Amino acid sequence: MLGNFVKEASKPAEAARLLSGRYSAIEMGSVEPPSSNGETAAHLGRRHTDDSGPMGPPASGSGGAEDDTARLNGSGAQFAYRVYRVRWFGLVQLVLLNVVVSWDVTNTAADFYSTTPSVVNWLSTAFLFAFVAASPVTIYSLHRGGPRLAIITAAVLILLGNWIRYGGTRISKPSFGLTMFGQILIGLAQPFVLSAPTHYSDLWFTPRGRVSATAIMSLANPFGGALGQLINPFLATKKEYIPNMTLYVAIINTVVAVPAFFVPPKPPTPVSASSSYKPPTLRRSLHLLSHNPTFWLVVIPYWIYVGFFNSLSSLLTQILTPYGFSETESGIGGALLILVGLGAAAVTSPVIDRTKAYLPLIKTLAPIIAFSYVTFIWAPGTRSVAAPYIILSVLGAASFSLVPIALEFLTEVTFPVGPEASSTVCWGGGQLLGGIFIIVSDALKAGRGADPPFTMSKALVFEAVVAVAVVPCALALGRLGDVKNGRLEIDKGFVGAVRERETEDR
Repeated sequence: MLGNFVKEASKPAEAARLLSGRYSAIEMGSVEPPSSNGETAAHLGRRHTDDSGPMGPPASGSGGAEDDTARLNGSGAQFAYRVYRVRWFGLVQLVLLNVVVSWDVTNTAADFYSTTPSVVNWLSTAFLFAFVAASPVTIYSLHRGGPRLAIITAAVLILLGNWIRYGGTRISKPSFGLTMFGQILIGLAQPFVLSAPTHYSDLWFTPRGRVSATAIMSLANPFGGALGQLINPFLATKKEYIPNMTLYVAIINTVVAVPAFFVPPKPPTPVSASSSYKPPTLRRSLHLLSHNPTFWLVVIPYWIYVGFFNSLSSLLTQILTPYGFSETESGIGGALLILVGLGAAAVTSPVIDRTKAYLPLIKTLAPIIAFSYVTFIWAPGTRSVAAPYIILSVLGAASFSLVPIALEFLTEVTFPVGPEASSTVCWGGGQLLGGIFIIVSDALKAGRGADPPFTMSKALVFEAVVAVAVVPCALALGRLGDVKNGRLEIDKGFVGAVRERETEDR
């Protein structure tokens, strides 16, 4: 038994696990440290050494290696982790797919289909519920086929959904049902590209850039929604122009979707020690998630805040216009919500990449988000743009900063569970609650006899109460359950072993 232990410890990735000393066989499940193309770490190290020296050019077909993250001299072999330039192609593809999948063309469609805004709201609601329906398939495809399979699946659904939606606008009598069907297909595509970023960054990026990579890919989704709100009114100034607008959007989606078929499945060699590990089975992964208290303390507020963000951004015009705000002023408020949020995430994500201070920032952002929902109750009643704009900006900054930090934190604390499981569960629950909150908010809308008519003040109170109620979950992190950055410890343990060995060699 001791001989087997020593033999296993000679593998670099396995040595990292043993150095960490914090993962039992039960916790790790079926963890294996093979390279991404099936060779052992030691063999990869020898191959690079023999082909090009310690830091020579990558092997043929590698897509161009930029640098290494660690080296290990042991048993006469040198091992190097490298990142590859081709990773940026997949990142850009996921960014573009997330932009176009959320580019909604239905927000100006009530008159075109001769129906009411409440009926058209169901296009947005069906889009959110379609996400939930596709979530189990998304987890399975990411677990078995990796990001490439998810990206290709999303591209196919986006292509079909957009052209079917366009067909619904071109027949002699515009078909709301056909448009709804196309919208649902696009909604089914969304979880594949929105849940893939954490898995993609884990596979292709080192610990120094994972949070930033996840932020860029994930936050492209609401950015696409903002683009739709800003550009659609110019593409369809009259209801007669809606078919042309839908055609332009379908063409843009087609141009974006086609390159998805050329995204490489995985790096030629692992980019870090943690990315060498094979995750547990899907059933085992879901079991580990369900029995992890830290997971629930993060995912519950995540569901609530994503749901309320979806609801608020969808109903913002209906919230503000009863108080005399114009649709343009409401649109500016929605743009601030998203654009300020993107700017804040661009600042916080690199900071977290360097400091790994997940916990303090989560405990800070959750109360800020809740406070924003509370203060927004009175913002429309001021009948001035200052209060809504300021509060929406703060809410956007806190919400957008929280998204990539929470997703990457969950990947750390649930390791060795694959990131696709926690990411899909987070997004699926948030989209489901978003649809439910839209329905609840619409039901809480005041009638014609209210002052002002059709005010949604009760919906705002509902949002504030629930947002405050889940803050203790975030504040309890570190007090309930064990918080450890499992993936980071694997990477640090390996690098630590490398540095120690290099010191001895001198």
